[in-house]
Amino acid sequence: MAVKWTGGHSSPILCLNASQEGLVASGAEGGDLMTWGEDGTPLGHTRFQGAEDVTSVLFSPSCPTKLYASHGETISILDVRSLKGSLDHFHVNEEEINCLSLNETENLLASADDSGAIKILDLENKKVSRSLKRHSNICSSVAFRPHRPHSLVSCGLDMQVMLWNLQKARPLWITNLQEDETEEMESPQSPSQLLNPALAHSVSVASCGNIFSCGAEDGKVRIFRVMGIKCEQELGFKGHTLGVSQVCFLPESYLLLTGGNDGKIMLWDVSSEVEKKQKSPAKHTHRKKTKRTTYSKQGGNTNASVTDEEYGKISPKLSIEHGEKVNWLLSTKIKGYQNILVADQTSSISLYPLNEF
Repeated sequence: MAVKWTGGHSSPILCLNASQEGLVASGAEGGDLMTWGEDGTPLGHTRFQGAEDVTSVLFSPSCPTKLYASHGETISILDVRSLKGSLDHFHVNEEEINCLSLNETENLLASADDSGAIKILDLENKKVSRSLKRHSNICSSVAFRPHRPHSLVSCGLDMQVMLWNLQKARPLWITNLQEDETEEMESPQSPSQLLNPALAHSVSVASCGNIFSCGAEDGKVRIFRVMGIKCEQELGFKGHTLGVSQVCFLPESYLLLTGGNDGKIMLWDVSSEVEKKQKSPAKHTHRKKTKRTTYSKQGGNTNASVTDEEYGKISPKLSIEHGEKVNWLLSTKIKGYQNILVADQTSSISLYPLNEF
């Protein structure tokens, strides 16, 4: 049974983040931003001018009182001890921001928006250092890779997943989730693919920096490995009956949380698959493809995808019937114990303890 944190918001909560000291921040529709104590007590509140949805919140790991928040096309930097006035704000995106990501050295902030662009903000010089434009539709999620402060992954509603290095303005590698599936099956798109296209909603990079996951509208979760300037799909599994809205690796592990539009939250252990393939690289088969010539010049996707028959070979360690469409998932330690925090279509935060893990 979930513990509910209430009394803070009056509209659906869209995003969550936690500081290393256990403080939780939440952003909601209508410009509302809240901070919470470990016991679920609301501590601070502000409403941004313009009342645009707060779509992403991010604590600074090195300075736990500093909070980054995106609302509309704006990024605000706040001090959680006094939320009323922002320390700084930036208007660098041309359309609504969907996701923020901070690199490990905390000098670069990535913001992905509805135009498909990813703006890289140099926080020291307070200016845009790169504008990454390759997604042809909404860029829904972006994540810097741990141990690689100039490398990031992104995904979008153009069904594309991309690997970037900030020394280049073009992606190093691109894959189209729908094309890969169709090509692998060597048959026309199935009715289920047409009804549930593989619009990519969320990416999460594991602490090792080389493994990342992607959740998509077709209900599938895909696990990729970065191999130099390209990526290979290691694993794919279908865990949700509707779109996968959120994926989130637990810190220092290959335990993966997924949340879906079907109201389910699941915990998966992909360590055995990932480590098995790590030990036996010879198992990676590179099949010749005829159709995929478009991306080859940029180190595009040259390996075979996971076939439909291979989906479903992995079972969740935990399945929670949450009952509401998941907007955001977060795994964090509260009072020494690992917990799952969930934002959904309601105005409360749900907390599930992960004592057994």
